[in-house]
Amino acid sequence: MQFLENVPLAPYNSFGLEVKARYYAKISSVDELSNLDTMNSSHTLVLGGGSNILFTADFNGLVLHNMFLGIEVIREDDNHVYVRTGAGENWHQFVEYCISMGFGGIENLALIPGRNGASPIQNIGAYGVEVKDVFHELEAWHLHERKIYHFTATDCSFGYRDSVFKNRYKGEFMITSVTYRLNKKPVFQTSYGAIAQELEKMGVQDLSIRAIGDAVIRIRRSKLPDPAVIGNAGSFFKNPEVGLSTFEQLKVTYNDIVGYPLTGGKVKLAAGWLIEKAGWKGYRKGDAGVHEKQALVLVNYGKARGSEIYQLSEEILLSVQEKFGVLLEREVNIIG
Repeated sequence: MQFLENVPLAPYNSFGLEVKARYYAKISSVDELSNLDTMNSSHTLVLGGGSNILFTADFNGLVLHNMFLGIEVIREDDNHVYVRTGAGENWHQFVEYCISMGFGGIENLALIPGRNGASPIQNIGAYGVEVKDVFHELEAWHLHERKIYHFTATDCSFGYRDSVFKNRYKGEFMITSVTYRLNKKPVFQTSYGAIAQELEKMGVQDLSIRAIGDAVIRIRRSKLPDPAVIGNAGSFFKNPEVGLSTFEQLKVTYNDIVGYPLTGGKVKLAAGWLIEKAGWKGYRKGDAGVHEKQALVLVNYGKARGSEIYQLSEEILLSVQEKFGVLLEREVNIIG
């Protein structure tokens, strides 16, 4: 393990922001964590793929880059296979591995950027599937107590794009491995979004996890910018939830408003729809902007500063609240 100073982080965040870390180290084993002399979580940042983070300034502390690798099947039964993966493994490559092995359950989550360690932190989800649906357990190193903890799904307190690691234990752990319980007999999820229509366009007659994965990839590529071309962190805001009565009131004025019924008398609104109707789709100021095809995605067209993208998000939050009375919440983590 080698400590570096004043390290540019542009290659390590999907916005491509030109910020620096005061100190930086790649971590690939628990032994390396054990050998760290000091650990102050308030000045330590665990970095994975950098795909869900917005730096608004240089980070005046220690960045630990999670490089825990490896994929292995640890056990199986008649219906399931349990796959443990290092937290530093690329998420989409892991999805492709599982599809190639015939392990079902995460094909709807294809092409989501980032590393596996972020999957339970964010409880990543798309097209009717969330990581909590396939999560079994994880191991994580406590940065202060300097020891490994094991977390079950109950311990993680999963919510919509949320877990215990985003609130109660924020900044306290580095996840080292995640174990998923995947299906030997796939249960196909095609009713959400445009998957069924895309499968029809593809001419798929025999449904498979490969076909669903391919359909999701095609949909995402048609809507979302490639971070290698245009800096972005995917969906910048969460889809807000409102009461049924609020939704009905909004529908009187906006009869085309997009909403998905939830349990408990709630309705999930499409944040992208709200932002677009508030007039932000395709907006650009300098090199900070809102993507022209998907209003949910804020982008860096080249030399934008993180503070400029953050300010744009503030203006969008205020605009949507004024127009619809709905408060959006950022999905991206703000570091600055």
